Amino acid sequence: MKASIIKAAALGSVLAMTATASYAAGDQDKYQLSSHILDISTGKPAPDVNVRLMMQEKSGSWKLVNTQKTDANGRIGTFLPNEAGVAHDGTYKLIFETTPYFQNQGLKSFYPYVEVNFNVEGEKHYHVPITLSAYGYSTYRGS
Repeated sequence: MKASIIKAAALGSVLAMTATASYAAGDQDKYQLSSHILDISTGKPAPDVNVRLMMQEKSGSWKLVNTQKTDANGRIGTFLPNEAGVAHDGTYKLIFETTPYFQNQGLKSFYPYVEVNFNVEGEKHYHVPITLSAYGYSTYRGS
């Protein structure tokens, strides 16, 4: 069992890194932020996961910026549209609502949601993906 989990994690990381590079390039000119979810327990994308994008205000409270669902490929490529004169600098978080995803598979999840905090600076593109299983997750700065 332990070897299977390690193999799944390794496969998930390789698939995630490979898929990230090819996908993120697609909408980088139109949107500054993208994300995706790879379920490493199945080696497949996680579709229909609700993801909230929040921005931290100067007071320290969080403001909802956008809510979207992952597509059939576990992806969202349309966060933070690039608009002339609009700067997106700040601290953000993506909240991946994972419980319903696992419930639809008849599984319980140890983590009711996954929250990833990060900073946006300048005009470069940010890709913030996660690899996921019912009992663990990982994230990294994609390209």
